[in-house]
Amino acid sequence: MFDTRLTARLGLTSPVMLAPMALSAGGELAAACAWAGAFGMVGGGYGDLEWTSREWNIATQRLKGSDSAERIGCGFITWRLDQDASALDWVLDQPMRPCAIFLSFGDPRPYAGRIAGAGAVLVCQIQRMAQLPQCVEAGAGIIVAQGAEAGGHGAAGHDARSSFTLVPEVADWLGCHAPDTLLLGAGGVADGRGLAAMLMLGADGAVVGTRLWASKESIAMQGARDAGIEADGDATARSGIFDVLRRKNWPQEYDFRSLRNAMHREWEGRLEELESDPVAARARYDAALQAGDFSVAHVPVGEGVGLIQDAPSAAELLDRMTLEAARLLGKA
Repeated sequence: MFDTRLTARLGLTSPVMLAPMALSAGGELAAACAWAGAFGMVGGGYGDLEWTSREWNIATQRLKGSDSAERIGCGFITWRLDQDASALDWVLDQPMRPCAIFLSFGDPRPYAGRIAGAGAVLVCQIQRMAQLPQCVEAGAGIIVAQGAEAGGHGAAGHDARSSFTLVPEVADWLGCHAPDTLLLGAGGVADGRGLAAMLMLGADGAVVGTRLWASKESIAMQGARDAGIEADGDATARSGIFDVLRRKNWPQEYDFRSLRNAMHREWEGRLEELESDPVAARARYDAALQAGDFSVAHVPVGEGVGLIQDAPSAAELLDRMTLEAARLLGKA
């Protein structure tokens, strides 16, 4: 149905890559996306070896012996690899190796050699034009241009860009400097309209997070998914509040988009106060997460959450998205 450079290079039937969402994009969801003709990514996230190995083994067992095994990869937070790269080394040494490694939020160059040596495609996510030459230098086969609409982590404050302008600017730069490097757009893609828009903006496909986070195979907590389905796109905000509460010491150039729940609203405009004395707030957060209370615990979704009304299987979601995009682009 689609013939883009992404589908041709990675053997896909849908020009979609699952966002490697930490602690949400597990083995079941990654495998389901691969079976459905998209590219599945296990969210290795913070590089926890136990979590990554468990979820990678789930994915590989689901895909073993099938052509879909060629459509699976793993993603990591790059600045965390600088502290401990054991999970990356482990996954690259498995009998069923990842076909791609997705890196974001840091310099990918120290890891490019070992990724290439394992035969995996290097996927680099950027949020600003200034990061692009470094990723091309690292040998990235795929660049992901992430707009501020995206859920979870992205560029903070005045550095945040909209995918509507970032994607075509990156496409133009790559066309001049690295024409063989593929481009994916990320941020706000939740249906076929968004996928078609990314293709029209010059991307070869899209990275989809929040929409697939709210799917049957996602391992996000049910209460969080229910809260996301009930929310609209006005209900999210970017800040560092939940990073402090979750004890995640992120670099200042990145922050976190999530639902603007009661806990978030309580600390808006008071981030320095929270950072200086987080003990009581962290105790409340920990208890709420344990209890599944998402008026206090975080729900990591992007602005596309307002387009989500249900949580069917990943295959159904991808089928809907691909068919709608094809119809809109006149390729059905």
